[in-house]
Amino acid sequence: MILIVDDKTENIYSLRRTLESNGFEVDGADSGEEALKKILKHDYSLIILDVQMPGMDGFEVAEAISGYSKARDIPIIFLSAVNTDKKFITQGYTSGGVDYVTKPVDPDIFILKVKTLHRLYEQNRELERIRLNLLEEIAIREKAENELNSRVQELRSTMEALPQVAFTLKSDGAIEFANEHWFAYGNNHGMPDCHPEDQHVMDNIKEALSNGSEIVAEVRIRNLQTNSFRYHLLRMIPVRQRDEILKWVGTFTDIQEQKTANEILELKVRERTEEVLQKNKDLEASNHELQQFASVASHDLKEPLRKIQVFSSIIRDRYLVNRPEAIDSINRISQVARKMSTLINDLIDYSRLSVDTLFKPVDFKMIIDEIVTDFEWSIEEKRAVITVMDMPVIDAIPGQIRQVFQNLISNSLKFVRPGIPPIIQIRSVLIPGPAGDTCRISISDNGIGFDELYLDKIFTIFQRLNSQEAFEGTGIGLAIVKKIIEKHHGSITAKSREGEGTSFFLSLPLHQAAVEPRLSQQDTLFP
Repeated sequence: MILIVDDKTENIYSLRRTLESNGFEVDGADSGEEALKKILKHDYSLIILDVQMPGMDGFEVAEAISGYSKARDIPIIFLSAVNTDKKFITQGYTSGGVDYVTKPVDPDIFILKVKTLHRLYEQNRELERIRLNLLEEIAIREKAENELNSRVQELRSTMEALPQVAFTLKSDGAIEFANEHWFAYGNNHGMPDCHPEDQHVMDNIKEALSNGSEIVAEVRIRNLQTNSFRYHLLRMIPVRQRDEILKWVGTFTDIQEQKTANEILELKVRERTEEVLQKNKDLEASNHELQQFASVASHDLKEPLRKIQVFSSIIRDRYLVNRPEAIDSINRISQVARKMSTLINDLIDYSRLSVDTLFKPVDFKMIIDEIVTDFEWSIEEKRAVITVMDMPVIDAIPGQIRQVFQNLISNSLKFVRPGIPPIIQIRSVLIPGPAGDTCRISISDNGIGFDELYLDKIFTIFQRLNSQEAFEGTGIGLAIVKKIIEKHHGSITAKSREGEGTSFFLSLPLHQAAVEPRLSQQDTLFP
C-alpha cells in the first residue's frame, strides 16, 4: 500500500487516481500528524510526501518516520512545486528521502519511479524473510545435532556401565563402539574369536547383517587373557529409522556358569534356564522400549521446553514491561510450550497405560477451535475464512486426532492460489450402521488442488506433488494423518481438481472397542 501525504485534498485525489489506475493500493493523509498515526497502524511500501504543509512540513515528517523502527526502511518521495532550490532538494535527501520530485510531474516518469521503489521495497522484505527463515533453520539444525550428540553420549555411557560385553556396529557391520569389557575378548578390527564348532554363529551374523533380522545365539568366544573359550549369549538388534538400518546394538552376556549348571542338572535345569532366558528377553525388550521412550520424552523434549518457558518469562518480565504487543507474542510462545509439554505428558502416559484405556471421548469441535487459534497469525496474514460446523464427541486419542486436523488445516493454509484468500469448511455427518455409528468428516478448501491420478501418492511418506521451492514441507504430514486414522479403525480419502481445491474425507467409528490391540515394537505411534 502507498501512502500519499498532502494538505490539499485535490492533490491526493489526483495522485490516487493515477496510482490506482496502475494497480496500486493507495491511502491518504492530509497532514503530517495524521500520516504518523497511520504509519503506526498500517504497513506501507512507499510514502509520497508533500514538502510544504501547515504544522509539520514534509522534512519534519520524514525525520519523525526515521525514528520508527517499523517504518524507517519505507522509501520516501518528496513532492514539491514551491521548494525547488538545491538547498531544499539537499534537505529532502538528508531527511531520509530517496527521491525529490518537483512539479510539474511527468506522469510516466513518476509511475516508473513509484514502481521501481515499490518493487525494491517488496524485494527487501522478501530477503529479510528469507534471512530470518535461514537463521531459524540453522538454529533447528544445531539443536538437532546437539540432541543427537547427547543421545549418542548417553548410549555410550549406558553401555560402559553394563556388566556385559557391549558394542555397536555401523550399518555395514564395521565396529563403531565397544565398552571396556570388549577388549578382554576382541579388538577394534573384528568380532572375537569363536570356537570352531560355533563358526556357524558367525555365518548367522553375516546373514543377519544382510537381511536386517535380529539375532540371538549362544557362542563360545576366546578370552584373550586366559586363552580359554567361555559361553556367551549373543544378542544383536538393528536400530531403524523409517525402515532404514542406522546401526546395530549388541551384547555378549557371559553364561558359562549357566552352561555348567545345565550340564550338571541336565534337562530340568536346561528347561528352567530357557524359561528364564525367554522371560529376560521379553523383559529386556519391554524395558528397552519404555526406557528409550521415557528418556527421549522426559529429557530431550521436556528440558528444552522448560528452558523456553523460563527464558520467555525472563524476557517478558525484564525487557518487555512497556511493550504489550511483544508481551502478547511472548505469552503465545509460553502457551505453545505448555501445549507441547502437555502433549509430551500425554505420550508418556500413553506408553504407561494399559491398552484398554487408550481411547476416551473427545470433543472434536473444541480441538479444531484450539487449532484455529494456534493458526491465528497465518489466518490473518492470508485473510483466510474457516467455517467449522458442529462436531460430535467421538472416542479417540486426543493428541493423535489433534495432529490429524493440525496437518490438514495447515495444508489448506499452505497450498493456496496466488491472490485468492483461502476458504476452509469443516463439516461432519453421522452415518448409522449395523456395526455402530460412523462419523464422516470433510475438510474442504479452495486451494491449488491436485490431479486425482496421484491420490495414492499423497498419503505415501516423503512423497510430494509440488516442488520444495514452491511450497515448503517434509512430505510426511499426510502419511502421519493416514497412519493415525487407520489406528482409529477409520479410513481417509480425498477428492480434488487442479486449481479448484481439495476435500479430505475422514470416516471414524463413533465408539471404539473397550480393549485396543497391543501395538508391536515396530508399529510405532508415528511413522
